[in-house]
Amino acid sequence: MQRPIPVVADINVLIDAVVSAPDRSTWATPPPVRGEAAAVALAVLNQGLEFGLWLSPHVLDGTRRVLVEAFGFAAAEAGEYEGFLLDVARRTGGVIDPSCSIDDCPDWEDNRILELAEASGALLVVSSDDHLVRMSPWRGTPVLEPSHFVSRVDAMRRQRDRAPGKNE
Repeated sequence: MQRPIPVVADINVLIDAVVSAPDRSTWATPPPVRGEAAAVALAVLNQGLEFGLWLSPHVLDGTRRVLVEAFGFAAAEAGEYEGFLLDVARRTGGVIDPSCSIDDCPDWEDNRILELAEASGALLVVSSDDHLVRMSPWRGTPVLEPSHFVSRVDAMRRQRDRAPGKNE
């Protein structure tokens, strides 16, 4: 089996996924092709078929903090979601604490995402952040909004399923 392509999901994607679809059962395998794009993107990453999720302590801490402070999640709920994210990353990609320092973006938080992308060897960053999306491709790495990521995965899978010899 081929190793999943390393992907970094920005904190905003991880937040949007749980806020729009807080029921973990909505992150089904295979993921739906309709629904909130961040939740579908997380479902794709959860599968671990083509793509693997990479996280850092900064991303996990930021996700937990925003859920509690901005969206009123109980600490236990945010912790449960963090556990889910850790499981996805450990099964499909990994968790690392980047040692590199990047300041390519004027936004300090965005640079932490880029550091994770650099340290993990990510071939793709999924983000809803305008600063990051406008930088695409950053050092050759595409930065895709969740809806673009989901539509490309859907197109790729449809093409693969139509390939000659697939159904023989």
